[in-house]
Amino acid sequence: MNKIKCECGHVNPEGTVLCEACGKPIEENQHIDGNNDKKLLNMRYDGTARRSQTYNKSIIDKTWSFFSSVKVGVWLIVLALIGSAIGSIFPQEMYIPADAVSREPSIFYEARYGLFGKVFYQLGFHNLYSSWWYMLLIALIGVSLVICSLDRVVPLYKALKMQKAKRHKTFLSRQRLFSETDVVSNKDKKTVIERLKKQRYRVRDEDGHILAEKGRFSRWGPYVNHIGLIIILAAALLRMTPFLFLDEYVWIREGEELAIPGTDSEYFIKNEKFTVEYYDENDERFKDALEKEGAMVAKNYQTDAIIYKAKESSLTGAKPELEKVVQGQIRMNQPIKFDGYTIYQSGYQENEFTNMTFKIHETDDEEEKAIDTVTIELTSPKTEYELEDGSKLVVDQYYPDYYLDNGEPRSESKYPRNPAFVFFYYPSGEEEPEVSFVGIGKNIDATGENDYKLGIVDFEMHNVSGLTVRKDYTLPLFGLGALIFMIGVVQGMYWQHRRIWINPTGEGVLLAAHTNKNWFGVKKDIEKAVADTNINMVVDQQELEEDQK
Repeated sequence: MNKIKCECGHVNPEGTVLCEACGKPIEENQHIDGNNDKKLLNMRYDGTARRSQTYNKSIIDKTWSFFSSVKVGVWLIVLALIGSAIGSIFPQEMYIPADAVSREPSIFYEARYGLFGKVFYQLGFHNLYSSWWYMLLIALIGVSLVICSLDRVVPLYKALKMQKAKRHKTFLSRQRLFSETDVVSNKDKKTVIERLKKQRYRVRDEDGHILAEKGRFSRWGPYVNHIGLIIILAAALLRMTPFLFLDEYVWIREGEELAIPGTDSEYFIKNEKFTVEYYDENDERFKDALEKEGAMVAKNYQTDAIIYKAKESSLTGAKPELEKVVQGQIRMNQPIKFDGYTIYQSGYQENEFTNMTFKIHETDDEEEKAIDTVTIELTSPKTEYELEDGSKLVVDQYYPDYYLDNGEPRSESKYPRNPAFVFFYYPSGEEEPEVSFVGIGKNIDATGENDYKLGIVDFEMHNVSGLTVRKDYTLPLFGLGALIFMIGVVQGMYWQHRRIWINPTGEGVLLAAHTNKNWFGVKKDIEKAVADTNINMVVDQQELEEDQK
């Protein structure tokens, strides 16, 4: 790496814009900070050498330079905002209403929103915030923040730590606030120094060269912001890990006991009873609102549940022994909490079919006397049923929530709300089946030549409770990131980094000042310090230049 030696004797790293020791501009590097066509110096990073502006040879250098660009970071954020905005046009998959015709995304979006909903689903926006490309975008924003910060804060820290009170005349004269006084007494100098100390400036004297500084910590405000944002982005990425974040939806029927999804069968839940209460349509307080709604409105729905924890078993594959953890009622906005998990009441489905019983009789039998009967569990039907007379019933097609789509039978969901079947019935001793289509109010002989017929003789129904299982250990990280971000905002907004240089020149002095913001404030500080002395008040060269234009 090439080194640049200044006339003051200090050796600067390649890419330095202003000498680290005296501040003299390095002529061949003034284009880096745009100083070559300006009278005033760009002091944003104190003219330090930044890697992104210096190295551009290897692939690592090019990657570093790419992500250190503020423009790249802004565009990544804009893309994330555009994606987030599109993802909020329609509800995300997890927020599909419980009363929807179907909670299957492939059906719901097209049925509810038409062509736009279909496109929304096909492009993957229905599950946007956990999609790989959105997570990649968030990760790239984090990488950009890290590289942007390191590319700037490390050189800036070194520059401010190494800064000298003695500065080159060119450095001082090209500051925004500058004045030159030909003759100044020692008494006036001491008076100014004492006044600056009273204004809480830290004053450093190097052989008569004065540097008064305060509020340096405010320069780190933006980088503290970046740390907060990086923590928030890391928390968002950690929500992809099941150990730290879980958000599952489960349907559980009355009397059913099942493993809670996402717990690796460690916890089980049993639905003891499901209750739903409706507003009274005859109650004068709600009558008008219910008439506008045009349907019954749930006042409360709740699940009486028991949570179990599986004990460790020495036998692999054996049914676990369960111990009760908690028992209670899960209502809207009144969840059950246990061992870091929270279960919310999110939806319900009334009058869902549990099972159906079919009888088989001869087609020509007017009394329809049953030859045999078979009961099919609709949540998990078998594919084949052996009957007592040696005949066999095969479930060839099962449509839990049957509807016709352009003449083709389909199912709107996987839940048995309107079950229909295509049966193959093999009479005893026969190898060729008889094909029947059977559903509620439907019994179709596929060939018109069947000797046997199937009919529904009984069914059982139940209510189904929709529960959201949630675990979130990332919230403290979000809170910590937000707190650190706000500290950075306050740090950078309410304090300013102010520096005042007083360098002797013959019998007089050169007075210059710089601040990262609030130039009026630093002017007032200097005005108080030089009042009633022979030292000239600084001139705002930027305002003077603008007036001249």
